Amino acid sequence: MLNNYQKQIASYFAFLFCIILIFAAINGINASAQQEKIELPVLMYHSILNNNARRGKYVITPSQLESDFKYIYENGYTTITVSDLEAYVYDGVPLPEKPIMITFDDGYYNNYKYAYPLLKKYGFKAVFSIIGRYADQYSETKDENPNYAHMSWAHLREMSESGVAEIQNHSYDMHSFDGSRKGAKRMQSEPLAAYTDTLTNDIMRLQTAVKEHLGVFPKAYTYPFGFISQESYDILKSLGFICTFSCTEKLACITSEPESLYLIPRFNRPSGISTEDFFKKIYSK
Repeated sequence: MLNNYQKQIASYFAFLFCIILIFAAINGINASAQQEKIELPVLMYHSILNNNARRGKYVITPSQLESDFKYIYENGYTTITVSDLEAYVYDGVPLPEKPIMITFDDGYYNNYKYAYPLLKKYGFKAVFSIIGRYADQYSETKDENPNYAHMSWAHLREMSESGVAEIQNHSYDMHSFDGSRKGAKRMQSEPLAAYTDTLTNDIMRLQTAVKEHLGVFPKAYTYPFGFISQESYDILKSLGFICTFSCTEKLACITSEPESLYLIPRFNRPSGISTEDFFKKIYSK
């Protein structure tokens, strides 16, 4: 038989145990909420040309682009950038109810001529992944031929300062496929130390240039052609990149885990398909 004192002690520990269980349950609920999975459609555009004869897998017309933007606007999506993903993952800032990301690869001048005004018209934001070599080249030549020219640093600065464009890294001079190296991929039999130096030097050359010309430091790396080496993961992380973009076509799944921001998949936008069918394709994956 327990005396009154022992009964009081037993009751106290039983109460304490209940409190512990309650807090554990609350923490479990919070952890579950933090692990919420958000489906994010990420669109990948390249060249925008007002020439039907040039349409193809990586070239669409301004009217096709506006049709996509109109669909995004009318269906209640909110465009986000890498900065928004960073704020969500690292600071717990909520994402909008229907987030979508618009990306443009390569930094073509026609993006400035056609996409930039449409982004402003619809109040959208977009991610532009640029190739440093061409930004330097066309800043010198001043060539603004929409068929082949790339944006100059002046164009990029205007878009960046407008708040419409977020500039990210697409390599300084590794956007090539010359038969030996495929984009930023490690070559067969290439020593890891040599690959690390090559990739690091190329990436940092563009990082330095973007900081110098635009006053920002890219935090996302877009793999040229989508060619990826396993060895690049740690290199990019060590250089401060919190996000990478691939060319795999499926919906991105964003959680509170930083790893969910690496190898974000994207849907390439080709010509020859309507806006409605393009978005059906996205949600059928």
